[in-house]
Amino acid sequence: MAIEIERKFLLKNDGWRGLGVGTVYRQGFLSTVKERVVRVRIAGDKATLTIKGANKGITRAEYEYEIPMKDAEALLDNLCEKPIIEKTRYVIEHDENIWEVDEFEGENKGLLVAEVELKEAGQSFNKPDWVGEDVSDDDRYFNSNLIKHPYSQWTE
Repeated sequence: MAIEIERKFLLKNDGWRGLGVGTVYRQGFLSTVKERVVRVRIAGDKATLTIKGANKGITRAEYEYEIPMKDAEALLDNLCEKPIIEKTRYVIEHDENIWEVDEFEGENKGLLVAEVELKEAGQSFNKPDWVGEDVSDDDRYFNSNLIKHPYSQWTE
C-alpha cells in the first residue's frame, strides 16, 4: 500500500510561471464519499484509476493503476460525476522538492493551487516565494469536492 503525504497551498503571485512544463489533465470521480475516493484521470497520454482512503491529517492510503485510454475516456464521459475536473499541471523543482501547480479550467477556472508531496508528515521544507496560504486542511480545495462545489460558485 502506498501512502500519500501532501500539503496544499494557494499561490500569492505568478512567480511560478515559466518554471515548469504543463500537462493537460482531465479527471473525474466514480466515488467521492469521505471514506474513499475513486478517480479516473487522463494526464497527457497516460490514463489511471486511483483509489484513495480517508484523510488522516495530511496522509492517506493511495492505490493507482494504469488503465487503457479508451476505458478512461468512456468512464469520464459516461460514469464519472460531473463536472469533470479540467486543469493544467506544472511540475516545478524547488530545493529538492517537487511542486505541482494546478491551473484549473472549466467550472473551476481561476483557481490556482500548489501541492508538495512529502516523505513523512513532519518533514520540513522551504516554500518558494510564490507559495502562499496553506489550505491542506480545507476540504473545499480537494479535487473530489470541486465537482460538488466548483470554484466558480464560491461566494467568498
